[in-house]
Amino acid sequence: MKHSSECTCEQSLVETLSGFSAQHPESVIYQTSLMSALLSGVYEGSTTIAELFTHGNFGLGTFNGLDGEMIAFSDEIHQLRSDGSARVVSPDQKTPFAVVTQFVPQYRVKIDEPMSREALHAIIDEQIPSDNVFCALRIDGLFRHAHTRTVPRQTPPYRAMTDVLDDQPIFRFNQRDGVLVGFRTPQHMQGLNVAGYHEHFITDDRQGGGHLLDYQLERGVLTFGEIHKLTIDFPADKAFLNANLHPDDLDAAIRSVES
Repeated sequence: MKHSSECTCEQSLVETLSGFSAQHPESVIYQTSLMSALLSGVYEGSTTIAELFTHGNFGLGTFNGLDGEMIAFSDEIHQLRSDGSARVVSPDQKTPFAVVTQFVPQYRVKIDEPMSREALHAIIDEQIPSDNVFCALRIDGLFRHAHTRTVPRQTPPYRAMTDVLDDQPIFRFNQRDGVLVGFRTPQHMQGLNVAGYHEHFITDDRQGGGHLLDYQLERGVLTFGEIHKLTIDFPADKAFLNANLHPDDLDAAIRSVES
């Protein structure tokens, strides 16, 4: 990933949250399974949402059967469904793939003018230029537009994710307040996770959202911080053990399903 050295905001707008971070333990990313497993059709996991939340209260993922998108923040966790709706998640629901952390932001940026997704990413890349560390980010604000997709629930025998996404519905939220949760993952982690930026969105009334394809922020607050530790729980079931986790077109396949 090539990071921009230019920032669209004045340096003075970037506030280092050193006092906040000093009072909180170092963040660790906890991950269930691998993105390459999800890509190959491993859509059933044994980790419950209750168990997942013992490792972090901020993150994203999906649910068994690939039943929509997950977004978690501030002790809230919602399921974003293929009809564009959202609902509170039950503690006993399970996930085949999720990434969570205890969010410890180190930077805060107030955005007072319209800014594209690329410009917001450039702010983060300016402050955390190394592509060899993880970054967690959150945006609270008014979105001029937010274009999302949400995968419909699948039934066995499961198809590969690249085939499933041919049927994905697209939703467009215009002039909506909401929350964005995301991660920036190093390029060398492609396959283990999703390299680059991976972001989910939910409206302020918690009624809709999904996996973000594009967005523009009207105004709001961006908070973010770097993470240097990763823990992965590998499944032990037959589907995972028999999955092809390193196909020749892995990078292209992940980019096609996540962009």
